[in-house]
Amino acid sequence: MPNTGTSDPDCLFCRIVAGEIRADVVAQSDTALAFRDLNPQAPTHALVVPRSHHADAASLADAEPETVAELVRVARDVAGADGLDEYRLVFNTGAAAGQTVFHTHLHVLAGRAMTWPPG
Repeated sequence: MPNTGTSDPDCLFCRIVAGEIRADVVAQSDTALAFRDLNPQAPTHALVVPRSHHADAASLADAEPETVAELVRVARDVAGADGLDEYRLVFNTGAAAGQTVFHTHLHVLAGRAMTWPPG
């Protein structure tokens, strides 16, 4: 599927952005939406997604580099709202890297010690 930057009616995250599917929204901006992960891997685990549809972080960076920066700012705000100033940010790109929804999303993980390497 091409990354047009528009909405994809079959995309789970596009449907969340559109308000068709409920999510626990914790932050938002004109270009991004953050909501709690349904399968949290840390006490704070949210996904920050662009409002426009792009399959992965690299595609978003090519089309809307300023939106990538906005995802990071919103992620910082999510952690800060939970009283945390230390957090991990993760983009998974491709199925072998663990991406299961092919709409760019930034994981915000915080509230516990993180190990390295992850997974």
